[in-house]
Amino acid sequence: MEKLTVIKVGGKIVEEEATLYKLLDDFAAIEGYKVLVHGGGRSATKIAARLDIESKMINGRRITDAETLKVVTMVYGGLVNKNIVAGLQARGVNALGLTGADMDVIRSVKRPVKEVDYGFVGDVRQVNAAFLADLIHKGVVPVMAPLTHDGEGHMLNTNADTIAGETAKALAGLFDVTLVFCFEKKGVLRDENDDDSVISQITPEEFKQYVADGVIQGGMIPKLENSFEALNAGVAEVVITLASAINGNSGTRIRK
Repeated sequence: MEKLTVIKVGGKIVEEEATLYKLLDDFAAIEGYKVLVHGGGRSATKIAARLDIESKMINGRRITDAETLKVVTMVYGGLVNKNIVAGLQARGVNALGLTGADMDVIRSVKRPVKEVDYGFVGDVRQVNAAFLADLIHKGVVPVMAPLTHDGEGHMLNTNADTIAGETAKALAGLFDVTLVFCFEKKGVLRDENDDDSVISQITPEEFKQYVADGVIQGGMIPKLENSFEALNAGVAEVVITLASAINGNSGTRIRK
């Protein structure tokens, strides 16, 4: 099977010029087929504030009411996405910016209300892997914004980690997929106060032990659970590393 790298990068990296340019250089240098999935939350918060729209967050997740949905659609699907696409074109990468609505690439359902009503937030239901694979084989590099749609005319704000994971899983039947989560640390750390205490490899059994021992905790637990879910769905390897290290062998590698 041909190799494909799916890279997920957070908004913080693509929203600041210096880190964006470095990321684009590094991403352009990756050989073979590739897909980039990006965030953009800080830009959305800034532009919402200029428009006098309050940004509400619960447990680090954005509440997406009707006005906020307009802002994130403009910012993620427009400003952030097209800046990345233009930067990649300048580096000889034939990129195409996509939201989930474009060519029905990712369809979601609006998240049901439980303890919290997150508003217009999507939970992914299907990824059009055949269409993405067709683009990729034509030499096009998809650049995916964290937006999907419900098939009934509504856009939905959708977590970028989820989009990367679901896209990688859907393409795993057609390619040998490596999923890379870029992150502000060098990888999964044994000691969160020591940036060099990277755990270089984690198996499911080791993960359970690290959680039981309190070594891995907080937001890293769902990230790793998603990583193992991706492996179980056919993704060959998941890497958690610094955005500046996507071309190297550093970081944490997660294999079965």
